[in-house]
Amino acid sequence: MSSSKETIVKIEELSNGRESQKTTINILCLDITHYSQLTQFGLCSAFVFICYLAYGYFLELIFTGPEVKPVSLYITLLQFLITMVFSYVESLIRNPIKRKVPIRTYAILAALTLGTMSFSNLALSYLNYPTQLIFKSCKLIPVMIGSIIILGKRYGFLDYIAAIIMCIGLTMFTLADSNTSPNFDIIGVIVISLALLCDAIIGNVQEKAMKQFQASNNEVVFYSYAIACIYLVVITGVSGIMTAGYIYCSEMPVKLYTNIFLLSLSGYMGLQAVLTLVRICGATVAVTVTTMRKALSIIISFLLFSKPFVFQYVWSGMLVALAIYLNHYSKKHPHYVPLPLLHCWHYMQSFYQSEYRYLKIKTKIYADTV
Repeated sequence: MSSSKETIVKIEELSNGRESQKTTINILCLDITHYSQLTQFGLCSAFVFICYLAYGYFLELIFTGPEVKPVSLYITLLQFLITMVFSYVESLIRNPIKRKVPIRTYAILAALTLGTMSFSNLALSYLNYPTQLIFKSCKLIPVMIGSIIILGKRYGFLDYIAAIIMCIGLTMFTLADSNTSPNFDIIGVIVISLALLCDAIIGNVQEKAMKQFQASNNEVVFYSYAIACIYLVVITGVSGIMTAGYIYCSEMPVKLYTNIFLLSLSGYMGLQAVLTLVRICGATVAVTVTTMRKALSIIISFLLFSKPFVFQYVWSGMLVALAIYLNHYSKKHPHYVPLPLLHCWHYMQSFYQSEYRYLKIKTKIYADTV
C-alpha cells in the first residue's frame, strides 16, 4: 500500500488467512461470500491494482507542480473531508459507528494522521513519486524503532537483516534520484522522513488503542479523519492557506476538484480492498500483492510522467522488495537464524564458556598458591 491511509488501519494476520467463523465477505458493498477463494482473491487483487494505480496517478498529477507547495494543506483538507464522508456512508450501509476509544487518543491519532498525510503529499513537490513511494515502503525501520520504545517489542534476526537491506536500498535509490532528477531537493527527504516518523508512532499507538478498546477499523478511520479535519480547518484558516487554496482551485475548479475527489475515492476503495484481501488470504499474501502493485506504480510513473531513468533505480528497488519479503517471512518464522550463523554462535558460546572455566580454575589455583 502506498497511500498514507495505510497507516490508519493496523491489521492482525488471521490464522491460516481465514477467520474461524464463516462471515460475510464484501468489497465495499459487493458481496463476494459465495464465490470460490480463488475468485475472491482475483477480485480483491484487481481492486487493489486498479484503485491504487489510480491513486498514485492522481497523487502525482495533483502534487508534483511547484505551485502546489503553498496550498498543499488545503488539498489535504479536502482529501480528509471526502475520506471522512466515505467512512460515514459506509457505516450507514454496514454498521453504525460506536465510539469505544477515548477522544484524547483520537486527538493524538488525528494529529499523527495529519502529519503523515500532509508531509507525504508535500514531499511530492520536492521528490519524484517513485522516490516517495520507496520511502513509504521503508516504514519498517521507524516502525521497528517506535515499537521497541512504545510497546517494548523484540525482533528476530531476519527483521534486523531486513532493516539493514532496506536502508541500503533506500540510500541507493535516493542517491540515484539526486543525480538524475531535476526536481530533487534535500528538503523533500526531510519532509518524507517526517512522514515516516509519524507512521512509526501512529502504527504503534493505534495498535495499542485497538487492542485495548476493541475498536473497529471504520471507527478509527472516521474519528481520526474527522478530528484531523478540525485541525486542518483551524491551521488553514489562521494561516490564510484556505483562502489561497480556494483561489488556486478556482482557476480550474472542475479539473482540480474532480482530481481531488477521484484521488480520495480511489484511495478509500483501495484501502477497503486490501482489508478484504487480508481477511481472505492473510496479511502476507496481501503485502505481496501490494508490493507488486508498488513496483507497477513505479513503472507506470516513469512511463506517464517524463523522468530520467538509470539502472540503479532497478536494483535498489529490488533490495527494498527483498527486505519487505524478509520482514514478512520473519513473521511466520520469528526465531529463524541461518544454520552457519547458528553453528558459529554455538561455537563462540562454547569457546567462551571453556575459556571462562579455564580462567576460573587458573584464578583459583593462583589464589590458593598465594
